[in-house]
Amino acid sequence: MELINPKAETYAALYSSKEDAVLQRIIAETEQSHKQPHMLSGHLQGQFLEIISKLVQPQRILEIGTMVGYSSICLAKGLAVEGILHTIEMREADAAVAKANFEQAGMQDRIQLHVGNAQEIIPQLNETWDLVFIDADKTGYARYYELVKPRLRSGGLILADNVLFHGDVLEEEIKGKNGKAVHAFNELIAADEEVEKIMLTLRDGLFLIRKK
Repeated sequence: MELINPKAETYAALYSSKEDAVLQRIIAETEQSHKQPHMLSGHLQGQFLEIISKLVQPQRILEIGTMVGYSSICLAKGLAVEGILHTIEMREADAAVAKANFEQAGMQDRIQLHVGNAQEIIPQLNETWDLVFIDADKTGYARYYELVKPRLRSGGLILADNVLFHGDVLEEEIKGKNGKAVHAFNELIAADEEVEKIMLTLRDGLFLIRKK
């Protein structure tokens, strides 16, 4: 389902800050060679992530789902001095591309890449998070939230991508395990009184969650 009017998206992009050369190259190469280029955050969402990060000025960012590193670079641009972004990617091929992209962006010292199962890696990271971005396997969203929320500082933010999941969650009968998992995650967030939240109709739906 096409959730956003393409003309509106084109118009919005026209009046938004442009990506730098590295991000433009990542988009072009991903569209040309990746099997699932639609998974890339893209221009508008990337700019949104960058601005949110610059507003927060986080010391520690956690990203669950690196893909090829586009969103990692956007988020890392807002890091505080000596801040570090930890990003986790399951697929080794994507992680290798992301590593090269971090080097091209000159951010290899600001971004720490972990390859493997996020549910196993997250508990090993002894950090207090200022900003978390969840953009990985949809069936894992609820568990990721349970793992990161206790380590999120008061006032810290969690961003969760694809919370409209191609419009599947809008149907009376939700079909497919991913749509059902995303809907269950949305219900979990809505019921959590320890956070403030707003669901944005940006791209495929983006939850902005603030811990009280």
